[in-house]
Amino acid sequence: MEVVFLDEQIELFIAELEKFTIAKVLRTIDLLECFGNKLGMPHSKNIGHKLFELRTRGKQEIRLLYTFNNNKAIILHGFIKKSQKTPQKELSVAQQKLLSLDNI
Repeated sequence: MEVVFLDEQIELFIAELEKFTIAKVLRTIDLLECFGNKLGMPHSKNIGHKLFELRTRGKQEIRLLYTFNNNKAIILHGFIKKSQKTPQKELSVAQQKLLSLDNI
């Protein structure tokens, strides 16, 4: 399955991470590319409303929020997770991007 970034902000976010973390994030993206919607825990989690969370564990907990559209996985938003629960602000950003994607 093809994995695409919705905008360059996600690429910049990944590029600013620590080198070791970048490698782990890219590995997790490769898993999404190989397994698509069959990828499950601990790497991927359905968080509802057509949104999924790509989970990278380690020194920094990285989350990439994505959706499936036209046989592609589209990464909408990325952030460093600092609390147990996914912050509402991060979910709102991803949902806005998802709405803009649906309107295209």
